[in-house]
Amino acid sequence: MDIFRDVIEIEDEVVKLVGKIADENNFEAYVVGGYVRDLFLGKEVKDVDFLVIGEGIKFARIVAKHFRKKVTIYEQFRTAMIALEDRKIEFVGARKESYRRDSRKPIVESGSLEDDLARRDFTINAIAVSINEKTFGKVIDPYNGRKDLIDKIIRTPLDPEKTFDDDPLRMMRAVRFACQLNFTIEEGTLSAIKKMKDRLIIVSQERITDEFLKIMQSPKPSIGLRLMQETSLMSVVLPEVAELEGTEQRTPYHHKDVFQHTCQVVDNLAGVTDNVWLRLAGLFHDIAKPKTKAFKEGVGWTFYGHDVLGAKMVRSIFRRMKLPIDKSKYVEKLVRLHLRPMALVDENVTDSAIRRLIVQAGEDLDDLIKLCRADITTRNPKLVEEYSRNYDIVVQKIKEVEEKDRLRAFKSPVDGNEIMQALGLNPGPLVGRLKKAIEEAILEGVIPNEHDAAFDYLMKIKDQIIAEYESEKRAHSD
Repeated sequence: MDIFRDVIEIEDEVVKLVGKIADENNFEAYVVGGYVRDLFLGKEVKDVDFLVIGEGIKFARIVAKHFRKKVTIYEQFRTAMIALEDRKIEFVGARKESYRRDSRKPIVESGSLEDDLARRDFTINAIAVSINEKTFGKVIDPYNGRKDLIDKIIRTPLDPEKTFDDDPLRMMRAVRFACQLNFTIEEGTLSAIKKMKDRLIIVSQERITDEFLKIMQSPKPSIGLRLMQETSLMSVVLPEVAELEGTEQRTPYHHKDVFQHTCQVVDNLAGVTDNVWLRLAGLFHDIAKPKTKAFKEGVGWTFYGHDVLGAKMVRSIFRRMKLPIDKSKYVEKLVRLHLRPMALVDENVTDSAIRRLIVQAGEDLDDLIKLCRADITTRNPKLVEEYSRNYDIVVQKIKEVEEKDRLRAFKSPVDGNEIMQALGLNPGPLVGRLKKAIEEAILEGVIPNEHDAAFDYLMKIKDQIIAEYESEKRAHSD
């Protein structure tokens, strides 16, 4: 496609049909926004944004009736959406917006095509293409968005400070588009983000987090992470990550400060998984290093306990960012355990140590190993080979113990109900203590992970544990 042609071909049958409906009902209509941008970029396009001169919602109802589909109206935003079999089509009436300084909620009025394109966030999203029969395919590009697509530039149609002042979320969107498309943010636009960053605090956390997750889901998240750090957006959105910069570490693993190392870890994970929560575990795995940094004579900088403290920090970050709390347990676990596998490389490591890691990681063991491999960011190819080989050794040891003990979904073969029934006990701490003793015996290799062996072990140890428990109770009561 010649991107600078005045008229382009659109083969999309849905777009053609909506254009025909517009003609039949005397509406002037265009495709705009991400649909047009991706069309020019040669990307697969599914969802469509239609811009209508006049009453967009009224036109959407006409289209919905034609498709025999339900239309969803968003009165607050003056938009409408129709869900087709495999795509969504959205409609908005052309509008102009003005803002009060103390709010990012716009005062919306009907406007012209020019008004509507002027209010859009970036030039690459401010291109329209006519879908009416007489002018079908005609390109309207008042802000040279096509040239910015060619030059891979993110810039605002109007003054960037006013653009970001009106809608501060656009600062996050600029970073997101730069990250997703591997574009550069134009210098004036970048400077405006640095200047206006604190304005972001008036935006709802949910919208900020949505943009941040899109950055983390991009092919190379470090582009967005570094832009957020450069513009100080990171200090507003995730101050814990911002503080990683300047925390230096000198170990065989690492050759850069913790922030740069973390960016590389996240990119390494992006190369092997689309799981955004695993990528977040990579982002947070060293989050507590600034708080645990200490200098030890003869050793250098140390970060003792950063794995445990980092895991504790995850929950509060998730709450503040309004991320799903059920996912925080997964991220906490990986952060807490990320140092453990490398500690199992030693030839003398016991099967019990392997068993404990298998049980603690559970079904997330494979993801833990992915995180550990991603944590290798040294530029020394010999060290990369050595550490990778060490993880291969750990994985082989895990496989051998797993095959022997069937531990991945480990739980005591004798549960609490059976213990109570066999020993005539009521629910309480004593039952938990007996169950834990069985589990410890299995993990230490004293007994196999089998019901009969576990039950026999229970009958063997019950008297001693019950006596110790009763003795402790008497001591506390005295």
